[in-house]
Amino acid sequence: MAKRMLDCTASDLRKFTKEDYLSSIAGSEGRVIACECIGITMPMLMDVTNAEFASAFGADILLLNMFDVEKPVVNGLPGSVPEETVRELKRLTGRMIGINLEPVESSYAAENAGTLWEMSAGRLATVENALKASEMGVDMVLLTGNPGNGVSNQAITDSLKAISARLNDKVILAAGKMHASGVAGEGGENIITKKDIKEFIDAGADIILLPAPGTVPGITMEYVRELIAYAHGKGALTITAIGTSQEGADVDTIRRIALMCKMAGTDIHHIGDTGFPGMALPENIMAYSVAVRGIRHTYHRMAVSVNR
Repeated sequence: MAKRMLDCTASDLRKFTKEDYLSSIAGSEGRVIACECIGITMPMLMDVTNAEFASAFGADILLLNMFDVEKPVVNGLPGSVPEETVRELKRLTGRMIGINLEPVESSYAAENAGTLWEMSAGRLATVENALKASEMGVDMVLLTGNPGNGVSNQAITDSLKAISARLNDKVILAAGKMHASGVAGEGGENIITKKDIKEFIDAGADIILLPAPGTVPGITMEYVRELIAYAHGKGALTITAIGTSQEGADVDTIRRIALMCKMAGTDIHHIGDTGFPGMALPENIMAYSVAVRGIRHTYHRMAVSVNR
């Protein structure tokens, strides 16, 4: 078994394979924090990337949202060659890095034209984009959907099958939705079911993403706990995700969500990217981390040098 992620340094992660990452996450027993970041928005600290900011407050995994593999942009990243964007972020943060890709239906994509969530070719969940992401150094590809983009569970399954056939041994594949993503009939408890989980795993998913309890109407701790137990029984890991802007809620709300996710049995705790657009409130990242793993592991992650 690989060293648990709780204890890993940057030099440990540089040597990890896909299976090492999965083993390391599982071995941490529900104490891994994933922070979503948007690179195309203005960084909260102007000349420091949101990814670095999130890392400083306890993130173990950085999940880049709105990341276009054809036109990679992370504002605040100094003097980076576009093709080296991911590797440079890994050098600066010492963290595992994933990106979101979206199996979007064109009829929905048009509705977001001119908004922050407007789709681009390099964000689509295609085999070509997943291959490019892998070549750039991405460790995990999450198939999911941004608000209103019309990502259905069937579209996720279809993309998973195609990408897994080419990349299953190279990158971690995660799948699921944090909210309905604009699809009628896939809200509340219909966002994800046992049937969806089985189809995702059969299609090649290593990790199943579910809404965190208390973030979507009808998604309770008991409901998520049942789905997580089902996913674990089929050999997959899980991520519970805050994707409803509650990453900008008060600290007490964050702690309550964190403990419900811990009780539900998740392996990875995800916190979203719109406390202010770009990343969660840093105090909420830290509060979430302290709630699920205490100050010892939180401060260790915050303090350990990327040069170790």
